[in-house]
Amino acid sequence: MSVAKNMEIIAVAAAILVSASCYAIAPAAPALQVASATVTQAAPAGKAAMSMHVVQVKAKRLSAAEKARFA
Repeated sequence: MSVAKNMEIIAVAAAILVSASCYAIAPAAPALQVASATVTQAAPAGKAAMSMHVVQVKAKRLSAAEKARFA
C-alpha cells in the first residue's frame, strides 16, 4: 500500500484525531485560564472621540511631468 496514494485518507484521519483530542480536553480549558490582573474600563463618552487614532499621510506632490508619465 503506497502512502502517496492514500494521503487524503491520512490527512482526514489526522484531522479527526486532532478534533477529537481538542474536544476531549475542552472541559478542562476553563480551569487553565488565569484571571487578568488589569481591568479594562470603557472610556466616558466625551473621551471616546479624543482617544481615536489619527493617521496622517505626508508626501510630496507630483510635478506635471511625473503626472504625465503615470497617465
